[in-house]
Amino acid sequence: MKTTCRGYRSGLLAIGLALLLNACANQQLQTQTQQNIPTTQVLPISLQSEDLRNGGIAFITPSSITGQEEDKQALALAFTEVLLKMRPDLRVITLPQTLSAVNRQGLTREYRQMFEDYRLTGIFDRETLQKVANVTKTRYLVQLKLGAFRQESKSRFSMLGLRVLETKTSTIRQFLQIWDSQDGSVAWEGAQESTVSHESLAEEYVSMKSIVQESARDLVAHLP
Repeated sequence: MKTTCRGYRSGLLAIGLALLLNACANQQLQTQTQQNIPTTQVLPISLQSEDLRNGGIAFITPSSITGQEEDKQALALAFTEVLLKMRPDLRVITLPQTLSAVNRQGLTREYRQMFEDYRLTGIFDRETLQKVANVTKTRYLVQLKLGAFRQESKSRFSMLGLRVLETKTSTIRQFLQIWDSQDGSVAWEGAQESTVSHESLAEEYVSMKSIVQESARDLVAHLP
């Protein structure tokens, strides 16, 4: 009987210790988020800072990898928030504003056809670009591409079946192209790949908005 009681008390002690470690780890580690060194590549082709400020930019519909189509609007929204904060000198037309202007002017079919052609050729039709630029009263059109996005989770330590520490990792690869509507050329482009890790007991991953904005800051910092 004494042996049974000792075993019972030992078990309770171990469970209590695990719960204590669990609580402490949760308090100390939930804020330990870090971004690995991002990889950023840019190709400044013809875009000049004065032209960008004077011409203004409008976001058009992003493209994405298969399975992430529903994230296109969220991608544009998160990126635009960063751009507006970092570059208040620019006149920016958001994606909803662009889509509304296109629809009001009866350009929906041409706009859709432009993207269908783009999927096959990687080229936006110059005439349609000019029409979109005219209705948004801008010179430059911005397209984002979501090349990759994944979320992973890896347990690092557990006790008595209780998860004590888990590493949540989110990785994104996105591209940015700026098209000049005057001649239908690509004026600037950049690519960025970033990984953000978060150590915590919480179930949630690093949000897509957070990692998109981390990536956006690196790309926007390279704009002329």
